[in-house]
Amino acid sequence: MTAATNRRTYWIEMLTRIAHPVLSAMAERKLKSVMPVEMKVDRTNCTYLEALGRTLCGVAPWLELQGAQGEEEERRRYCAELARQAIDAATDPASPDFCDFSGNGGREGQPLVDAAFLGHAVVRAPGELWRKLDARVKANLVAALKASRRIRPGFNNWLLFSAMVETALYVMEEQCDVVRLDYAIRQHEQWYVGDGTYGDGPQFHWDYYNSFVIQPMLLDTLMTVGHLYGEKGEAMKETVLRRARRYAAIQEMLISPEGTYPPIGRSIAYRCGAFQLLAQIALMKRLPDRIAPAQARCALQAVIKRTLEAPGTFDDGGWLRIGLSGSQPGLGERYISTGSLYLCTTAFLPLGLPPEDPFWSDADERWTSQKIWAGENMPADHAIDG
Repeated sequence: MTAATNRRTYWIEMLTRIAHPVLSAMAERKLKSVMPVEMKVDRTNCTYLEALGRTLCGVAPWLELQGAQGEEEERRRYCAELARQAIDAATDPASPDFCDFSGNGGREGQPLVDAAFLGHAVVRAPGELWRKLDARVKANLVAALKASRRIRPGFNNWLLFSAMVETALYVMEEQCDVVRLDYAIRQHEQWYVGDGTYGDGPQFHWDYYNSFVIQPMLLDTLMTVGHLYGEKGEAMKETVLRRARRYAAIQEMLISPEGTYPPIGRSIAYRCGAFQLLAQIALMKRLPDRIAPAQARCALQAVIKRTLEAPGTFDDGGWLRIGLSGSQPGLGERYISTGSLYLCTTAFLPLGLPPEDPFWSDADERWTSQKIWAGENMPADHAIDG
């Protein structure tokens, strides 16, 4: 077994430990009956779609990977089949696990959020999560995503949820609403505050929403539909990617020598999902020049270990519990429930890179804070313009 295989094995085992309870239960159409729901207010109308959409959003690049071999390929194929069965269960009106995508006819907003995460999964894995679906499931999935159009997004990062749904419909070769795409893209350009960071709406917030939602969805929306804007679209993609690479660099520097990071802002119970953007930039092979792939791997793994290996992270049935380091229900806002927590899977996006990629094959390397606090001479950090 190669060193790269050993490194991947930990990531795959941890990711499948998180994802399997969700995917297997929903594939059997039993998620609503078996998933325990930890919450402060009643979230049963949305928590199951949250669990599915967020799990698949993180698992998708690995499911789409071609050329895996041996035990990894067997596990990948098995998870991909479970994922397709789970999508069927969530979108089939006759299923006991059928999920509400319309938010009670538009009166509740949360289903738009997780329709978008499910759509993001399709954008990240169209081969496994769209083209391999049979015609009946495809029709149900399209209908489900279109039902989320009844929900009016808030004037903040939620604009990107509407845009991501339309991006997924575009991938499905359905008629997408370009106005929803255009509104989200243009408005976020207005909300850019500098140095690789966007405001969450008109206000800047100290939290991880640039990584939870804003930059990953903005990137994948533009990388998928940017060509619809012609030459201007190419310029927009270049600008958004340059900003994302800078934010990824900041994220890497936020990871302490011990693998901790500042518990700032809301939704901190998404755990290592706070570093989705760093994981995505690694997946795209567009890391900043000063961050070697193995350096990003070691930094992300340190965060994964600190946030997912703490005692109390999982209950006795293997389901995630609210917290950042173990069970800490006080860290969950009113909108947080068990299903919300599965956004942590997005830290595992680099599993979409093959084992021979330098991200996996290169020897371990210290990340920035480890180097600096060990006394290594490093160049100073600087902001970007524009």
